[in-house]
Amino acid sequence: MKVFVTGATGFVGTAVVRELLAHGHEVLGLARSDAGAAALAATGAEVLRGELDDLASLRRGAEGADGVIHTAFIHNFTDYSRSAQADQLAIEKLGEVLAGSGRPFVVTSGIALLSPGRTATEDEVAVVHEWLPRRSETTALALAERDVRVSVVRLPPSVHGEGDHGFVPALIGIAREKGVAAYPDEGNNHWASVHRFDAAQVFRLALEEAPAGARLNAVADEGVPVREIAAAIGRHLNLPVVSVPANEASEHFGWLGSFFSLDVSASSTLTRQRFGWQPVQFSLLADLDEGHYFAH
Repeated sequence: MKVFVTGATGFVGTAVVRELLAHGHEVLGLARSDAGAAALAATGAEVLRGELDDLASLRRGAEGADGVIHTAFIHNFTDYSRSAQADQLAIEKLGEVLAGSGRPFVVTSGIALLSPGRTATEDEVAVVHEWLPRRSETTALALAERDVRVSVVRLPPSVHGEGDHGFVPALIGIAREKGVAAYPDEGNNHWASVHRFDAAQVFRLALEEAPAGARLNAVADEGVPVREIAAAIGRHLNLPVVSVPANEASEHFGWLGSFFSLDVSASSTLTRQRFGWQPVQFSLLADLDEGHYFAH
């Protein structure tokens, strides 16, 4: 199958490209920079130059593909509404090209706000929250009515592995700056997690097997107490591990305060049963103990 991958040079996207190529698929990857294009070409993938908000390039990529995997997202948390809008427009454009074809379309979604305080399952229906207005899932699944074999892969707050530049590295940076490895309140809230190579398998399985309207949870660790994440950071940086009162989390952690205070547990039981997925990579805490998060 020839697969068009957006975000093909990103942290998750590069793992998806590697997974697809290893299983005999051809890949056309979207790249916005010379360096990204060169790295993508070196893997054996074909390169399409363009950006997420360049809808013409998205059309070109989807038109010649047997299927599409959408992993791109503009990670600008200072203007999240604009990032969410660009994501929605990209999904709509890709869906427009695929409509009526029955071709597979795998869209990246998130788990964080599905069911705070309880374990989210694949049957949980996504809703759009005013303070985090991302419509990836609702926009994508509506395409099932237009003869698109659309599915969503939900990622947890921590998709980890070497090269990670997401939430966990941000927490490490804050710990270095503040001189303490902190957690909010009692630290009993949880973060689900998955290694990026395990997540990449879920994207491939969704492409190959998922029926229209399917929701897959790419979750290996159902919920790691954030206190244990802070403890691992403190141990590796030789810093004290402390609690920050809940009402001071935003001041201490900045934009990350709201996210690190969420209780995000999720199950992947149905994904494993329906698609035979079995994560085999390091857990989040074991990955932190590998040391690469603290090498720089």
